[in-house]
Amino acid sequence: MQTNNIQGYCAIGVFNAKTEHNVGTLWRSAYILGASYIFTVGKRYKKQTSDVLKTWARIPYFHYDTIEDLFENIPYDCRLIGIELTDEATMLHDFQHPQRAIYLLGSEDQGLPQSVLEKCHFTVKLPGNSSLNVAVTGSIVLHDRVAKNPIELPENHKG
Repeated sequence: MQTNNIQGYCAIGVFNAKTEHNVGTLWRSAYILGASYIFTVGKRYKKQTSDVLKTWARIPYFHYDTIEDLFENIPYDCRLIGIELTDEATMLHDFQHPQRAIYLLGSEDQGLPQSVLEKCHFTVKLPGNSSLNVAVTGSIVLHDRVAKNPIELPENHKG
């Protein structure tokens, strides 16, 4: 049987994650909301015992030692989208998600450095005047993508 992936794909990751628990929660949300993979840059993730869905067996996790390593490994024709509270960022509710996207979150306390934001194709922000937990933010972004571009998940993928 031939399949066509006309809906594209997405991935989501964290730059210098503050806590491993948040990455684990984001991984579960990424799986449930149809992301192709997750990743970290800088700080590594360790498997969490709270991962009752065993998401590590369902979608891949990649680690990049540096932000340059991530930039060198972005898939062809894929857009890098920084999620950050800046004046220049587009509000999430106004953002049209690209067909092929990688969402990059910063840690709650440091965010994404300006040098990283300058390399992003788009910068998006959520409402509010301070950052949310990284797992919550990532879940909201992925939900917005699915809400605007509904995907059909295979039966064995449904949570």
